[in-house]
Amino acid sequence: MSDDLTLHAHLVGRQGSRADLNTPVLVLDIDALDRNIAAMAGLAAAHGIGLRPHAKTHKSVDIAKRQLAAGAAGVCCAKIGEAEALADGGITGILITSPVAAPHAIERLAALATRADGLMATVDHPDVARRIDAALAAQGATLDVLIDIDPGIARTGVASPEKAVDLARAIAALPALRWRGVQYYCGSQQHIEDYAERRAAIVERTDYLKTVLATLADAGFAAEIVSGSGTGTHHIDLDLGVFTELQAGSYVFMDKQYCDCDLTGDGAVPFEVALGVDARVVSANHSGLVTIDAGFKSLSTDGGVAVVRLGAPADSFFAFMGDEHAALVAPGIGERMAPGDPVTLTVPHCDPTVNLYDHYHVVAGDTLVAIWPVSARGRAR
Repeated sequence: MSDDLTLHAHLVGRQGSRADLNTPVLVLDIDALDRNIAAMAGLAAAHGIGLRPHAKTHKSVDIAKRQLAAGAAGVCCAKIGEAEALADGGITGILITSPVAAPHAIERLAALATRADGLMATVDHPDVARRIDAALAAQGATLDVLIDIDPGIARTGVASPEKAVDLARAIAALPALRWRGVQYYCGSQQHIEDYAERRAAIVERTDYLKTVLATLADAGFAAEIVSGSGTGTHHIDLDLGVFTELQAGSYVFMDKQYCDCDLTGDGAVPFEVALGVDARVVSANHSGLVTIDAGFKSLSTDGGVAVVRLGAPADSFFAFMGDEHAALVAPGIGERMAPGDPVTLTVPHCDPTVNLYDHYHVVAGDTLVAIWPVSARGRAR
């Protein structure tokens, strides 16, 4: 057997056991994780704003419990399957941030509403709201909902302030639904690397959100909850003060995409890299490169390439070499590294990288201290 628990459970608690992990392996620094969770919780609390971090990043009951313990109002989930996995693990206050529209998915949503404390969902079409209401009525359940507002990317969400009012009126006529407010997530702006450029973009998009909120209020629908933001814009959104709660997610781990961004405008780095993939050199037969055992199957490919954090020369860079392998390239690296040498990589994009693994190997320093399941791995439906 080669599953994580069979391979590694006996290493938990043994000093220096990280060095004995089979690679490639998803590694989580528990101390950095907890500091990141505390840092974002502290920022939100200091501004009097709620925090409902997005669990699509970590997909983990264990991590969600730590976020709730630090003061989060709940967590966000992207899909009904993620919400089911976390609710079954005891997580409360879940907001499903993508519209649930397929007939069977709506049935699952209604069933989840009977057992998940504090469940909320987003809607962006009156016909879907009516279908959800009917499914809830069949279960004898009710559900709080937010109207999803399109921030200009044409992915999900109502496309105008007037459409938001129309949907609010439709929801008000449905006895099993209770309208609580809006969701507004500016995903296209999160990874703008320059702070001033990112801030200008968010100020413009926030002005539109204010227009939507004012139009709703004028029609008799004042939003109690305004949910959104992300790791890339949290600092700006806290300053602008329109959101009542933040949905930031990647701050718990940090990845290359967010490490490349100036998150605060002054070059400060408010969060630590807590997540990595440990790999090993498997071939060193060329002066200018060595081959490691982490390729497309081990790292996401949508956020550029990984960054070598530990174990390799500072001048080395990473290049994918296929499903199973990557190269570390640097002058003379083939003479400086040998087969079996360990390296730690900062992942390109944390959310899809996590989805490639069954477990987190949780470490404190050089010791494996726990193995946590990726509870909602693969729950894309």
